[in-house]
Amino acid sequence: MTDASLLAELIKHAAARNPDAIALSYGKQSISYGALQQSIVAFVSGLLSLGLQRGERVAIYLEKRLETVVASFGATAAGCVFVPLNPLLKADQVAYILRDCNVRALVTSNERLSLLTPVLSSCHDLRHVILANAGPLPNRGGPLATLRWDDLLQASEQPGHRVIDTDMAAILYTSGSTGKPKGVVLSHRNMVAGAKSVASYLENTADDTLLAALPLSFDAGFSQLTTAFHVGARVVLLNYLMPRDVLKALAQEKVTGLTAVPPLYIQLAELEWPAAIGEHLRYFANTGGRMPRQTLTALRTRLPTSKPYLMYGLTEAFRSTYLPPDEVDRRPDSIGKAIPNAEILVLREDGSACAANEPGELVHRGALVGMGYWNDHEKTAERYKPLPANTPGRDAGLVLPEIAVFSGDTVRIDEEGYLYFIGRRDEMMKTSGYRVSPTEVEEVLYATRLVGECVAFGVDHPTLGHAIQVIVTPGPGGNLDTAELLAECRRRMPAYMVPAGVTVRSGPLPRNPNGKIDRKALAGEFLAGQSPAPDATNLDACRQGSSK
Repeated sequence: MTDASLLAELIKHAAARNPDAIALSYGKQSISYGALQQSIVAFVSGLLSLGLQRGERVAIYLEKRLETVVASFGATAAGCVFVPLNPLLKADQVAYILRDCNVRALVTSNERLSLLTPVLSSCHDLRHVILANAGPLPNRGGPLATLRWDDLLQASEQPGHRVIDTDMAAILYTSGSTGKPKGVVLSHRNMVAGAKSVASYLENTADDTLLAALPLSFDAGFSQLTTAFHVGARVVLLNYLMPRDVLKALAQEKVTGLTAVPPLYIQLAELEWPAAIGEHLRYFANTGGRMPRQTLTALRTRLPTSKPYLMYGLTEAFRSTYLPPDEVDRRPDSIGKAIPNAEILVLREDGSACAANEPGELVHRGALVGMGYWNDHEKTAERYKPLPANTPGRDAGLVLPEIAVFSGDTVRIDEEGYLYFIGRRDEMMKTSGYRVSPTEVEEVLYATRLVGECVAFGVDHPTLGHAIQVIVTPGPGGNLDTAELLAECRRRMPAYMVPAGVTVRSGPLPRNPNGKIDRKALAGEFLAGQSPAPDATNLDACRQGSSK
């Protein structure tokens, strides 16, 4: 069999076809498909030498680097499940995920391990820490064993556990509308089918060079690896500080495909592009929110021969729609049609299909539908539901139900079958390409013990998507220093989650009929008297500074 059905087989088959082709570039380092496959085989043996069992979770808390890729694909080749952690997450957030999905092994660095030291004792299932960089091993007591990456890869070779394509491959954590992040469970089939589908409409080939600018903890970020490996292309790993770094990498590495989120494209559109980029950049793709029309126009002016792909997706089903480049001029506001091997429905609340241009819920069915939320029956039941019996493609004679993803997003479909995004049904905020839960922000604010009551919500922002605003009341002492509160937020939160503005008012905050703080009413009051949006340059500088 030459067609991959398991995630790590994407690399294995590419290595068999052309072992000398470059798979990854990172700074001045490059690794061929043959060498990458050898590293994965060694990583598999190392994990098994630690006694890891089929389905156990391996978390990866690193920036984008070669070891991050080897650990991700190697964990699945061993029969385990990889859990990529956004490198911007703080210690408490990392510890929550490690506990939530019972992580057994953690791949990280010396520097990041020192940040996690105060919280690791609460991660009762964690047994092994693998350090990806050289240096002395920290002195640790208790049940937690620490070893170097190079030492792990010296274990005697042994095959991984038996795995089939419906087994778990990954758990990707994404913020929910309330509470802590949810772990979206994806199978090998989900991820491989997604790679094949996206690579087909992006027309990827072995001659492509893709830039991995998005975090690998994002489904769209990790997709740069899977789509490239499916066709034997090269991926350039980039950890950028400023948007100009992206342009520099595009030019130096002769990148042919770029996928990014609207806030980054907005910043890139304001810069001068080296003319050489347009000579080799075959396409640029947008995900994670709607691309502003003026930004799209500016990019197309700078890149007249590059094809624009406008896409919509959600982690629970990877990718749902794309707009073909030849339709962009006619329908720049559309999110397109279903990607290959997926079907997108627009349904009313009773499960019947909406008429043309009638608003309804976007529902995704097919091979990319994930396996639910890790250990969360209630949230899984809200999002993953059986399709109604009369759904197209569901003959009445089929007895077993088919589970689809009910996105919670309101869309409409026109007479020609093109979809248009209308809005989100929940209160999620989308800022700098990240989905952020207002409740998660509020929990951190309460944890500072500087506020009495608080509420968080998103306000439309021209470059960020949403700017996070909070309304707070002073704590028991009656005084509140907003500068001190924001400093605590920067210490406790990833940069993208830090509020753009703080409004202080006397309490108590208004309640809705259920007795909860009325976020909707407070957000409405704020918008009614809203001042201009925060300056994007100042806000971005603040966020970059708080992420270092």
